[in-house]
Amino acid sequence: MPTENPLAGQSALITGASRGIGFAIARRLGQMGARVSLCGRDKKTLEDAATHLRSESIDAFALSADVSRADQVAYLVDATLKKFGAIDILVNNAGVGRFGPIHQLTETDWDAVLDTNLKGVFLVSRAVIPGMLARSHGHIINISSLAGKNSMPGGGAYCASKWGLLGLTYCMAEDLRAHGIRVASICPGSVATDFSHSTTKDTKKMLQPDDVAHAVAMLLTQAPQSFISEVLLRPTQKP
Repeated sequence: MPTENPLAGQSALITGASRGIGFAIARRLGQMGARVSLCGRDKKTLEDAATHLRSESIDAFALSADVSRADQVAYLVDATLKKFGAIDILVNNAGVGRFGPIHQLTETDWDAVLDTNLKGVFLVSRAVIPGMLARSHGHIINISSLAGKNSMPGGGAYCASKWGLLGLTYCMAEDLRAHGIRVASICPGSVATDFSHSTTKDTKKMLQPDDVAHAVAMLLTQAPQSFISEVLLRPTQKP
């Protein structure tokens, strides 16, 4: 890192930030000097996360919102802007998974996954981008998955959402790179969080939330003239 607090004076909005990967990202950015706005659906878990960060002298703000709802996204972004004045960094991390053979998935399953994992990124990014354009500066990091690169049994809805997210990310990057806004995706393999329901993998060998947070920090501190558009993240040992 170029300085002790390379993100001092900047504000970050992180979705899906009450636990797991999102919380680890919020904590890392706060340690780097950023003010962090945490978004999640569970109000109590989210406020507990913000309280934990404040105990570490991190300026944290928490607001419960469903990223698949345009009205709630508008309120989230407006409240964050009122609190911090600007959003310099957006990390789209909120995600859900419904798994099973495609012919056994319900329409509700499909909508739940696509609305959060893909539509949510569109809604939150669309609400944040105008402020970044006005300042000719910003970072948007979308947390995708290696499931956006590879197929797997029972992963029809989830893989579709993550493949779509990569396409959206690349198009956003082309739309915004000339305006000083860098858009990138991080594609981790299985991460040892509550989201992973595997009972066969060795969690000690799996990626940890802090590994993803480290990749986010790397993207936010790259040289001004460089543009890392995608990071594929794997464990050193197969779990």
